[in-house]
Amino acid sequence: MAGFGTLVAVGAVLGIAAPAQAHNYPIATTPTANETLTELPPKFSVTTNGTLLDIEGNDAGFALQVRDSAGRYYGDGCVSVDGPTLATDAALGAAGRYTITWQAISTDAHTVSDSFEFTWQPPAGFTPSPGSAKVPDCHGKLKPNGTGAPIGASRAASVDEGTLQAVLWIGGAVLAVGAAVIVTVLATSRRKPGPKA
Repeated sequence: MAGFGTLVAVGAVLGIAAPAQAHNYPIATTPTANETLTELPPKFSVTTNGTLLDIEGNDAGFALQVRDSAGRYYGDGCVSVDGPTLATDAALGAAGRYTITWQAISTDAHTVSDSFEFTWQPPAGFTPSPGSAKVPDCHGKLKPNGTGAPIGASRAASVDEGTLQAVLWIGGAVLAVGAAVIVTVLATSRRKPGPKA
């Protein structure tokens, strides 16, 4: 019976910890993959299945880049994070095929990223953005990586030291609570019942 109690306790602890260790994944995007846009939305966005890890509130480690088929970038590179969603102001050039590449820090502190394509058919009278051959840096606010490379090789690929320390502290606290639950269950399950009256 003690073994069963221990198994239940371990299962409960793992059940509590499991969601914190799962990678976030996208559940909605604007635009959607392979959509044909005929109007420019206010923002391009990716919404995931859970809150993104933006501990210091400075959006470090997050990126959302828009490129056309010629490799030119659109937008200013500024990204906002609100709960499960990262977004950037929308800007596009001439009609054609575009790729959105995004990167975020998942709830479990791992970097997650992906990309998808869509087609742009602007309405009459639309003034296209000229785009840029360089990776947008949010008006110089993003930390330089020295390579000018897109997502995957940029500063967005790592969590800064302060964020990493906070993640490790939270993870340690979760493990400590789990260990305390297991020890308590083991201790109480091994107590012998007192003599019957």
